[in-house]
Amino acid sequence: MQPRISMITLGVSDVSRAVRFYEDGLGFPRLDFESDEVAFFTLQGTWLGIFGKEDLAQDAGVSFSESTFPGFSLAHNLESEKEVDAVMQSAIAAGARLVKKPEKVFWGGYFADPDGYLWELAYNPMMWVGPPPG
Repeated sequence: MQPRISMITLGVSDVSRAVRFYEDGLGFPRLDFESDEVAFFTLQGTWLGIFGKEDLAQDAGVSFSESTFPGFSLAHNLESEKEVDAVMQSAIAAGARLVKKPEKVFWGGYFADPDGYLWELAYNPMMWVGPPPG
């Protein structure tokens, strides 16, 4: 696995409020992606995603609870479906717990590291997310 984080997705209680904070308050450059449910900001070398907390938990296939759900995920975008499968197997062999098996969806599959932090593995043929591959 290449040592990079393509995207950090924050699960927020109010997407519109969070978008205003990051875009207007901090001046983060927002990616032109029209949606009221999710927003992306391009940072230097990675992206920041904003998504509803409950929606993020549902996307990962985990139960939502304010006391147990960490409210964010880290993403590692890869160059092919085969690479997603290989990295997922490596993560599991290293002690990760499979949370959501990789499948043909926009967002990808998830594993939880030994401390329960969610990592998304994704292949997005429509656009590259995060720092350049390699």
